[in-house]
Amino acid sequence: MKRLLLLLLFVISAQAAEKNIIFIITDDQSQTLGCYGDKAAKTPAVDSLAADGTVFLNAYATTASCAASRSVVMSGVHNHKNGMYGHTHHFHKFSSFHDVISLSLPRVLANEGYRTGQIGKYHVAPEEIYHFETYLKGNARNALQMANKCEDFIKEKSDKPFFLYFATSDPHRGGGSNENFEGKFKPDLFGNKPNKGSYEGIEEVFYKPEEVIIPPFLPDTEESRAELSEYYQSQARIDQGVGRLIEILKEADLYDKTMIVFTADHGMAFPGGKTTVFEGGLKVPFVVRNPYEKSRAIVSKALISHIDITPTLLDFAGGLDHKINSPKKWVDPKKYWKGKQYAIKENRNGGKQFRSFHGKSWLAVLGSQVAEHHSAVHGSHTFHEIQMYYPMRSLRDQNYKIIWNIAHQLPYPFASDLWRSATWQAQLAKGKDAPYGGKTVDSYVNRPAFELYDIKNDPAESNNLAQNPEYAKLLKKYQEKLKAFQKEMEDPWIMKWKYE
Repeated sequence: MKRLLLLLLFVISAQAAEKNIIFIITDDQSQTLGCYGDKAAKTPAVDSLAADGTVFLNAYATTASCAASRSVVMSGVHNHKNGMYGHTHHFHKFSSFHDVISLSLPRVLANEGYRTGQIGKYHVAPEEIYHFETYLKGNARNALQMANKCEDFIKEKSDKPFFLYFATSDPHRGGGSNENFEGKFKPDLFGNKPNKGSYEGIEEVFYKPEEVIIPPFLPDTEESRAELSEYYQSQARIDQGVGRLIEILKEADLYDKTMIVFTADHGMAFPGGKTTVFEGGLKVPFVVRNPYEKSRAIVSKALISHIDITPTLLDFAGGLDHKINSPKKWVDPKKYWKGKQYAIKENRNGGKQFRSFHGKSWLAVLGSQVAEHHSAVHGSHTFHEIQMYYPMRSLRDQNYKIIWNIAHQLPYPFASDLWRSATWQAQLAKGKDAPYGGKTVDSYVNRPAFELYDIKNDPAESNNLAQNPEYAKLLKKYQEKLKAFQKEMEDPWIMKWKYE
């Protein structure tokens, strides 16, 4: 009898903790990684995941705003429907509709028997919707320390798999300015310590301005190079945390039982990136190592979107109903909220149902270099900070991209940290005709109703074809595509076609 019990314990132990998930989401990071061909980046840990997994070259956020984007990541539903139109923190106070609880990532994985844990930046609301069983504390500017804080959670002896949501604050702007810069406009530190200081345990990687890569949407100036130097240093800290997570998994014999996903909420925090629906704002790094996938070192050109994350992770967990693209163990929100007086009288759904995901699983795409996913990906931006009303909708396929600036009569608003950035202020001081990437200061601020780009041949989005009569038919075609997307995805702003 004793031997039988020992045998059963051995079998349970051997079967425990399969199909774990570590989801890593960084803050304001573009595809500035070695595995994307960036020769300036020092990211060996993420690159190792890419070499043993899949790198998605065409991965997109749906909106380049932190809270709104994270609500999409954790619901599989565009933020124009889930209710998180902009930031949730401070006085901005946007939040998702209560009925999103039926599709919420930590909720649906918990329903599948997962232990759920979160560390670092949270930035969504309400908490009951996006609820984790365990909240871990760590310095979100020190990914190495964060990883060490997760060790006990990862190694916990349990017959349940775990889901760890690991969210850094790097490489977001913040922490003051580099006062050692000789120019008038001081570069932001991007969370780095001044005077080449370092975080505990971190081997800081310092960059010279001439070493960084200038993306096409930025001007090549002393100020932009100085700020990019800080940005690259900040992202190098993330990589050290990723490396430590890999070590912890290997120590616990869990590396080959754990899917690791690495992405960012949206692109880098520079004008032309964050808060825009340009490529610099929506295109994100996306690296997946699935230990159960036989094909490795895959480079995929498939179009994927942040709306795909929740259904994919649920699919990995075995909990996705493919027929209706919904959790198998879907929880009826009417039953969940019944009797809860604090929510019963609220506007819980905006008149919409939350039965199925907008996104779809890309799990089957991981093993193929030629498999396709979406025929097009969409952007849906309305607010960043609450004073920044500037709704935009975009559609991008493999050939063209259309942008509808719904509030084009207004000057384009700036996030407060982007407005005061040295990169922008230096060009603004030169006048409205000063170059800013492929645009000018004036054309960046004052935008037309529609923009149409030959994205295959003009990835820098420098030549707006919408203003060219030769492309009138093509513009009309893509306007109809955009309208069809809005109808399918239940976008309230579709009514603007009638009176704008």
